[in-house]
Amino acid sequence: MSGFWTHIRSAVVVVALALACSAASAQTYPNGQVRLIVPTSPGGVTDTMARIVAQRLSESLGQTVIVDNRPGGNGSIGAVAVAHAPADGLTLLVTSDATITANPSLFKLPYSAKDFTPIAVLCRGTPMLVVNSSVPTHSVQELIALAKAKPGLLNYGSYGVGTYAHLSMEDFRKRTGTNIVHIPYRGATPAAQALLAGDVSMLLLNLSSIEAHEQTGKVRILASAGATRAEARPDLPTIAEAGVPGFATSVWFALFGPADLPPELTAKIHADVGKVLDLPQTKEFFAKNSFERVNLSPAGFAKLVDHDSQHWNALIKEVGVKVN
Repeated sequence: MSGFWTHIRSAVVVVALALACSAASAQTYPNGQVRLIVPTSPGGVTDTMARIVAQRLSESLGQTVIVDNRPGGNGSIGAVAVAHAPADGLTLLVTSDATITANPSLFKLPYSAKDFTPIAVLCRGTPMLVVNSSVPTHSVQELIALAKAKPGLLNYGSYGVGTYAHLSMEDFRKRTGTNIVHIPYRGATPAAQALLAGDVSMLLLNLSSIEAHEQTGKVRILASAGATRAEARPDLPTIAEAGVPGFATSVWFALFGPADLPPELTAKIHADVGKVLDLPQTKEFFAKNSFERVNLSPAGFAKLVDHDSQHWNALIKEVGVKVN
């Protein structure tokens, strides 16, 4: 029995030492240059968010924070670099949700969500269901009725096979029992241009990318595609409210660390980044680009990652999409 208690005491000592080291590392963080790895090329939302965080963190922490762009491999090159980095908080990943939640189910990638520590959601986009003005519909219900009356006549654009604009519209198509044809493009910009030109009937697109064209009458925004109404357009119903129960899609950008990042260090980085997100300059950027602040704790963020990973995995299997 004495041996049993000796083992227990040893285990307690080990845990206590680990907690003490973790707390100490959080207090002295950062003790070197911080690298924010972005798995995309310079430009675009992910890169811009990383640079905002890097600049403001450098100022507040008194330590250099740099952005390291590593595009390629469907985001895997940058993601793997962080997954294999030491869990000291000096190498972090700034990426869109798909890199962690959808891509591992869509592509053959050497990582999964379990290889990362969720730290903080940086912002959430406001995807909208938008139709070209030539489509004679002014509501989601009218769009569904038209699609059912003329199967195969309407089409939708996406940013490529497997993107949220593709998978979520397939979800929409299945839930509504409609035959709407998919036309993939290589990115959001050419897809938006196709919508404006009338080459595609509809598209899921962030509000800031299309709102100006709504004002000129080139397009109509029928509904918000998120789970809740968009802060920037509370007058618009969600697609679920408009008659497609259960439908919702999301686009968010976030900060991750390698797996096993100590809890105290995770909390420290989360708090530091939270201060950056609450700065007037950051709020101005959010408003200009119709992004929303998402105030989740690391634990809450981990639940979001788990939920979205399950959602995209199930949808990818249902749609039958697999990209090698």
